[in-house]
Amino acid sequence: MKLLYFAWVRARIGIAEEELPLPPGIRDVAGLVAWLRRRGGNYAEALKDPKSVRVAVNQEYVGQDHPVREGDEVALFPPVTGG
Repeated sequence: MKLLYFAWVRARIGIAEEELPLPPGIRDVAGLVAWLRRRGGNYAEALKDPKSVRVAVNQEYVGQDHPVREGDEVALFPPVTGG
């Protein structure tokens, strides 16, 4: 799966993107975000409040219960505000 990080999420994690296999047992966005947070360090800091991070799977906004699969593109970013 391809993970993309944007704005302050990218700045806190320290990378813009990475590719990794879908971790065993991870079935949905909530599980993936929790798994990333457990990686510790910058991931734990950036994702400490999952409600402050929006997620898109294959370029569509999704909720925490949305399934994730091997080969998906998952983007994590702050909520978008209008102006």
